[in-house]
Amino acid sequence: MIESDQMTGTHVRQGGESGMPRITAVETIRTPLQPNVTLVVLHDDAGQSGLGETFYGSSSVEAYIHDVAVPLLAGNKAPTSPSSTSRLLSGYVGYSGSGSEIRGNSAIDIALWDLLAKRASMPLRELLGGPTRERISTYNTCAGNDYVNAQSRQSSTNWGIGSGAGKRYEDLEAFLTRPGELAKELLDEGYTGMKVWPFDLAAEASSGDHKTSLDFGLRVLGEIRDTVGDAIDLYLELHSLWTLRGAERLVRALDSFDLAWVEDPLRADHAHALHSLKQSTSIPIAVGESIGGGLSPYRSLLESRSIDIAIVDLGWSGGITAGLKSASIAEQYGIPIAPHDCTGPVSLAVATHFVTSIPNGYVQEVSRAFYHGWYQDIASGLPEITDGWITPAASPGHGVVLLDEFLASTSTIRRISHF
Repeated sequence: MIESDQMTGTHVRQGGESGMPRITAVETIRTPLQPNVTLVVLHDDAGQSGLGETFYGSSSVEAYIHDVAVPLLAGNKAPTSPSSTSRLLSGYVGYSGSGSEIRGNSAIDIALWDLLAKRASMPLRELLGGPTRERISTYNTCAGNDYVNAQSRQSSTNWGIGSGAGKRYEDLEAFLTRPGELAKELLDEGYTGMKVWPFDLAAEASSGDHKTSLDFGLRVLGEIRDTVGDAIDLYLELHSLWTLRGAERLVRALDSFDLAWVEDPLRADHAHALHSLKQSTSIPIAVGESIGGGLSPYRSLLESRSIDIAIVDLGWSGGITAGLKSASIAEQYGIPIAPHDCTGPVSLAVATHFVTSIPNGYVQEVSRAFYHGWYQDIASGLPEITDGWITPAASPGHGVVLLDEFLASTSTIRRISHF
């Protein structure tokens, strides 16, 4: 029997026939601090819990988890493991996308890995076979405090400019209006890399046409280089907004800026167009955060030699179980992995464990506006960022613990299904 309610509670039963702890409840947690985040807590009959997370469309993810995933988990008689649960929750349709099912399954998978590491009293990355390195370099994605907060979509209408007035780290507005000053500020804080997207407005207005003006974006990049020279690694986000001809024209105009990469110049499922673009530039091309679940999308990009760096979002692509497979495939092609962030605290923590455990980990994205902002309002145990390097927590699991005051807040939306 499954019981679902809006209140948290304790529900205990004895372990299964194997003696292994069994999942007894699934809880989802949402917050107006960032309405796109869905936190997932798995409770077991030994009194332990695992914490997962995904991003975008939180109400639909919540509905999927309680209406579809919970009955499957409740009816599963075998001991729960990430691998078996990944197979159990794999649907007939949508397995290569990033819809609510994949996002919900990703959060469940992450929570299971966290729970498994806690049961073993090990930091997550040790359970994953690492560390291959103790820490890894970061770059700051120049988002603001309320970036991608009002809607479940990536658009300039959802940049949150102005809504964080008076707060520190309004980095999106800063790179649009004072990019050189922001670059120097980041260097002074220890960051050696920054990511900006000053061409998005032109791309949105022209549908990525090859005739649109590039002047504003080029001025932003030029001011950064004029102020700090090559002291900072400069990453350019393009959000898949360009046509092939538009992207070819753009990368030609970018040759002199010594970019660390251009990210998602075209849609990730346009492998042949990306391959064509790659032949026209020496700038590294990074693609993959929006590619979704399954292995075939990454394989087509790798086999066609269309990318130089694979970006992985574990909360959108099936969780850690799928991420390990993607990293392994990329390694066979000599392609490094750069996890996506700019979502939530659990995603950052898990990505940091993941990228420091795999042999082809490259760099970790962070958003200091989020890290020093709403992450601190809901959680402790975040990875440590010092002088441009990030180190995962040494505590069992991924380290992130939700704050009692956050859980007790009347604005926090909690739903739990017992079985």
